[in-house]
Amino acid sequence: MLKTIRIAAALVLRENGDALLVRKRGTTAFMQPGGKIEPQETSEKALVRELFEELRLVADIRELAFLGQFQAPAANEPEHVVIADLFRLHVGDAAIIATAEIEEIRWVSPVDPGDLPMAPLTEHHILPFHRQQTASAGG
Repeated sequence: MLKTIRIAAALVLRENGDALLVRKRGTTAFMQPGGKIEPQETSEKALVRELFEELRLVADIRELAFLGQFQAPAANEPEHVVIADLFRLHVGDAAIIATAEIEEIRWVSPVDPGDLPMAPLTEHHILPFHRQQTASAGG
């Protein structure tokens, strides 16, 4: 039986449409910033907390747009599945730095992210969903 990990994740977007991906220390897969939801914490509050801890990014809950819940095999924890509440956050050109457990950040085109190793949730769910939403919105 697979164990589940409940997380809140952000599709962080710049004005030019690039999306932010992060890689945690000691891992190879890039993924959306975010993290585990603590007991008694809403997914929005968890995400605001994680964005600040990981990237020193100050987000306002009112700026988060809920996109849905997504599920995929966990990238870094065998025998686990990740269930993510996904939110979109536009950051303009805010300076974002890797702190805490984040080793590397990358801005990628969601349409052509290149050959970065990505978490299953990012590669097979979040980026394709975003591409579909963007295409159906006419750009």
